[in-house]
Amino acid sequence: MHVAVYDGLADWEPGHATAELRQNGYRVVTVGPGTGPVTTAGGLRLLPDIALGQLRPEESALLLLTGADGWYGEELTPFAAAARRFLDARVPVAAICGAVHGIAREGLLDDRAHTGAAPEVLTMSGYAGAAHYRDADAVTDGDVITAGPTDPEAFAREIFARLGVFTPEVLAAWFRLFADSDASAYPVVAAAQEARAAALGAERAERAERAERAERAERAEQAGE
Repeated sequence: MHVAVYDGLADWEPGHATAELRQNGYRVVTVGPGTGPVTTAGGLRLLPDIALGQLRPEESALLLLTGADGWYGEELTPFAAAARRFLDARVPVAAICGAVHGIAREGLLDDRAHTGAAPEVLTMSGYAGAAHYRDADAVTDGDVITAGPTDPEAFAREIFARLGVFTPEVLAAWFRLFADSDASAYPVVAAAQEARAAALGAERAERAERAERAERAERAEQAGE
């Protein structure tokens, strides 16, 4: 999956989603306007893995767009255009905070249920989808996920649900744990983490065994020449 990174991005918004996806076997790739460093709202300096021109929907499971002041001008318009390409290719797009404003201005929310910071903020984008606004922490409509700036946990929950990362029981427990600090949810999440680690360990062992068998076969073939 790909995470867009640019100057001023809100550090706190993608963390839950990217951490869990990476731990569940997804490769998290950052994509910037170019390959030069960007600085987050919190002052962290990031070096993108790829430039926006290299981004291909067919090579991704999801495009994640975080908030930044640049969404309220023209600076990040190319990322909104990339979101359109993803949706045209039927690859999900998840937008939070200012990024919702950006994809609204691109026309991507004109006929989709969505949420955001506030309806009046989205109205400033000039979009035609105000009737589809929902007063909710996060909303999924087909391939589009939206959330307001204060709901990174709900944002992550919708991403996990869309990608089928967790079973419904584990997803509900994960949200209770991180959004509500419900300690009773911890055993369910911990058990899922242990099962995931075991499954990934078995998968790595199987890959290593296949590679070793291939190497032995190659050596045997070379010895027989």
